[in-house]
Amino acid sequence: MLTAIQGIYRDGKIQLTEIPRNVDDDTPVIVTFLTSGTVSLAARGIDEEQAADLRARLTTFAEEWDSPEMDVYDNYDAAKSNL
Repeated sequence: MLTAIQGIYRDGKIQLTEIPRNVDDDTPVIVTFLTSGTVSLAARGIDEEQAADLRARLTTFAEEWDSPEMDVYDNYDAAKSNL
C-alpha cells in the first residue's frame, strides 16, 4: 500500500501536513524532495500556445473548483474514511 502525504523539510525533520491513518510507527518511507510548487509545462510537452488554450478551456470550472465546498476533495481519502 502507498500513502502520499505532503510535508515540509525544516531543521533536519519532515513536518507532515496531516497524520497518516492506518500507518504503524517505524514504517519505512521514501522521501522525495520537490524543487518548487510549480509545474514545468515544457517538461510535459506543452508549449505556451497549448497552455493558453488549456487555461481558457478550464476557466469555466475555476469558480466551482475554488469554492469552499470543494475543500473536502483536497484530502478526499481522509474525508471518505470519516463517513
